[in-house]
Amino acid sequence: MDREFDVVIIGGGAAGLSAALTLGRACRRVLVIDAGEPRNRFAAHMHGVLGHEGRPPLDLLELGRAELDAYDVTVRSGLVESVSDGPETVKVALSDNTVLTARALIVASGISDDLPDIPGLAARWGDTVLHCPYCHGWEVRGKRLGVLTTSPLGMHQAELLRQWSDRLVVFTAGLGELSDEAIARLRSRGVELVDSPVTELQGDPDDPITVRTADGRSVELDAIFTVGAARPHDEFLASLELERAENPMGSFLAVDQTGKTSHERIWAVGNVVNPGANVPISVGAASFAAGMVNMVLVTEDFDHAVSNTSWPEIAPVDFWEDRYAGSDRIWSGRVNGTVADIAADLRPGRSLDLGCGEGADAIWLARNGWQATGIDISATAIARAKAAAHEAGLSENQATFIAANLADLDHDTTYDLVTASFFHSPVELPRTEILRRAAEFVSTNGHLLITSHGAPPPWADASAHDHKFLTAVDELAELDLSDDDWDVVRAEQRHRGATAPDGTPAQLEDSVVLLRRKSKRN
Repeated sequence: MDREFDVVIIGGGAAGLSAALTLGRACRRVLVIDAGEPRNRFAAHMHGVLGHEGRPPLDLLELGRAELDAYDVTVRSGLVESVSDGPETVKVALSDNTVLTARALIVASGISDDLPDIPGLAARWGDTVLHCPYCHGWEVRGKRLGVLTTSPLGMHQAELLRQWSDRLVVFTAGLGELSDEAIARLRSRGVELVDSPVTELQGDPDDPITVRTADGRSVELDAIFTVGAARPHDEFLASLELERAENPMGSFLAVDQTGKTSHERIWAVGNVVNPGANVPISVGAASFAAGMVNMVLVTEDFDHAVSNTSWPEIAPVDFWEDRYAGSDRIWSGRVNGTVADIAADLRPGRSLDLGCGEGADAIWLARNGWQATGIDISATAIARAKAAAHEAGLSENQATFIAANLADLDHDTTYDLVTASFFHSPVELPRTEILRRAAEFVSTNGHLLITSHGAPPPWADASAHDHKFLTAVDELAELDLSDDDWDVVRAEQRHRGATAPDGTPAQLEDSVVLLRRKSKRN
């Protein structure tokens, strides 16, 4: 199969298929990877799903797959082993050693409900052992119901179930020690409380339940509700170290209102981030997230078109402001590895990052003891850099960002380290003149670090690039700084790992120049 897609969706349940439908109708090339184990597979029927009331859950998925046949959507079985970064992509590795490449990833892989280890409980799961009264309460209304509490959250479930039956028994051992007020509150509506731990559920699955407790008591019920420990299926993302959110239900991927994670190309929807979401909520959240994913890709398509077009009539400040303002975020938010490697060996002082963009390098320097300043001609980029620094807990004295041209900086201010990382522009920009100007701001014994693209990507047609790729030696020649004033500390080509669009490993080449300003002679 072809291995390049606009979007890969992990999970073929209601959320995953809903996202695929929206993206397929947006003319996107989509792959859905389905492990074949939806959370609600244990239930014979689903409820509260408008237009599908009482339909078996697997029937809904079958209908959804059939609807996808009209679009450029492929559904395949498989298990995801890992997800990693590529150049403007994510790479998805499957258990059969298949490696897929996508511009965006939607995680809709769901959760498992790890039930209490009580004999007889798992055999009835989805039938007479239930968890959601909105999904199954109507079918057992007025019957003999129980609540097997597993945590303090069980108090909420206990109060909720009273709406469906006045014959309710709550097994309170999972709640911990109850206050007199909590006991009185439940008993005020006729709820029976049993404090002895449940040891077993007896009886054939089709018969009423006999609940046995540690003190030898037997309680006859028609159905019992409980909440298992929610275990999200997101382990394949572990290497990316995405931000997580802790709540009473457990630890889940942190997402914004669109489902976007802390990774710029990964969204997560459905039960994998919200264990309380039913089918309609999961379907809606996935559809909304898919729309946002498509918009991000639309914006990126325009950004690429603009960057590959010559715009001599556009001033650099207008070009870069439009570039940043037209997208939620351009860069990854991670520090340039060369800056981190070299700065780690220097004594922290004052630093200046030229063309700082959204501030990742300057923020890293500030976190590592530097008094960092970033400058960029885009006001939008600077606003994002300031917001990121604030979120990182940095003061303005630690990380200062300025929207200006380099010529607007104070001539009397010098810096122990001046950096310019991938300081390139598709519109006319006097790059060499600006870098020479930046050198004037380096203090005695301070350093100037320039990192640039040393060669086109190995998968690209070099003849299609108008960009002038400079080796480190070429960079030194372009700068033409006086040997009397500067020592060359490093002038080298560095290689860093990447993933080509076809999913194969590749190497990118960077040019690195590190200069040190000499002490002035008497």
